[in-house]
Amino acid sequence: MTDAEYRTEYRTEHRAKHRAEYRIEDLAHRSGATVRTIRAYQDRGLLPKPERRGRANVYRDTHLARLRQIAGLLDRGYTLASIKDLLEAWDAGRGLGGVLGLVAEVDGPWTDEEPGRITRAELGERFGGGPDDDAVEEAVELGVLVRVPSSPDEFLVPSPQELAVAAELHAAGVPLLAISGHLRELRVQVEHIATRFLDFTTEHVFHPYLNHPPTDEEAAEAASLVRRLRPLAQQTVDAELARAMRTLATRYLRDHLGAVAAEDPSEAGRPAPAAKEDVALPAGTVRAVRALVGPENVTAFITAAAEREVRARAMDGLVRRR
Repeated sequence: MTDAEYRTEYRTEHRAKHRAEYRIEDLAHRSGATVRTIRAYQDRGLLPKPERRGRANVYRDTHLARLRQIAGLLDRGYTLASIKDLLEAWDAGRGLGGVLGLVAEVDGPWTDEEPGRITRAELGERFGGGPDDDAVEEAVELGVLVRVPSSPDEFLVPSPQELAVAAELHAAGVPLLAISGHLRELRVQVEHIATRFLDFTTEHVFHPYLNHPPTDEEAAEAASLVRRLRPLAQQTVDAELARAMRTLATRYLRDHLGAVAAEDPSEAGRPAPAAKEDVALPAGTVRAVRALVGPENVTAFITAAAEREVRARAMDGLVRRR
């Protein structure tokens, strides 16, 4: 609801000739809040005190409108403390329109990609066979597919590009459940990057707008900054991912070709690759890894895990030194 709509509703209800009256139980029923919540809002100053009539408390439509405002702001992620500041500012004559515009800007799409739809049969065709129920459930849990309640055999696809990547990996021989496992791991890393970007921009760009309820002008300035900075996170990640893939793919290829060359008798006259260092690992760790990935993948799994930890620590070290 916009600021203008809030004010229209407030004034209409406030000036109504025959204003509705509610007991607290009736107000709870109409608003969807509990009696306990309504009393808590009163104690915190979020809700005006009711009118005392004899031994009864009487609430009016203004209380109902205020409860709906609070519910709407809570749905947008505001805390009760920040809601109190906003409502006090609104009651003092300042608008919520700018703040709600900023919220809408942040809540808006962060990509130009358009969502799509796909049927169960089309999924089977895309992934080379009949639908895999386990893989479909995994995709729904991850949000790659979203069920359409009115059409059980159809799904919304928030990111057709992400689904296309999964189809290409599957066509290349990657099992579907391995793809979903990879996506889970990737999301953890990407959410870490997103958190760092938000911390960075909050500290250096948005902090002046966030330590108090912003005016409409300040909120509009902040919304404009969000529009300008929104593509920067993806552009930075794209550039750094391209750099890292180029560097690491070259290294992986060199290392694997070197291993093949070392096993080829025709390469005996060439310099041997660097000697590998033996490291003793706890027997329990090796058994756990073997049970997880199979005996033939133990070395590769431990190597990959160690390399990932080293890279993560290197990133953290760079962050701390900035």
